[in-house]
Amino acid sequence: MDPNRFFRSFRFAAQGIRAALRREQNIRFHFLAALFTVTAGVLTGLSYVEWLIILLCIGGMIALELVNTALERAVDLASPEIHPIAGEAKDMAAGAVLVFAVASAIIGLLIFLPKWLPL
Repeated sequence: MDPNRFFRSFRFAAQGIRAALRREQNIRFHFLAALFTVTAGVLTGLSYVEWLIILLCIGGMIALELVNTALERAVDLASPEIHPIAGEAKDMAAGAVLVFAVASAIIGLLIFLPKWLPL
């Protein structure tokens, strides 16, 4: 294994994240939501298992948003003209992001609300 090639792949990945942050409003929102959630977690005093779940949700959300952005760009490149199938592919990828976002929000509520509103 070539170490230079290995470490170069991290640089390319970082460039992809920076490009998405520069061009995509949704991913900036997800990073802001992640910052808010981590701050709330620190202030709330989450357990080890709760942190694992929260970090999986944050990482999954950002990763899925990056995949959605990459898919949208690839579809735009492959089909510059408006095409119903291209639109459906982009809508389905966006739908996947929405499903994970809703699930993550529900998980966040299930973790935080009992700590904030004890019965």
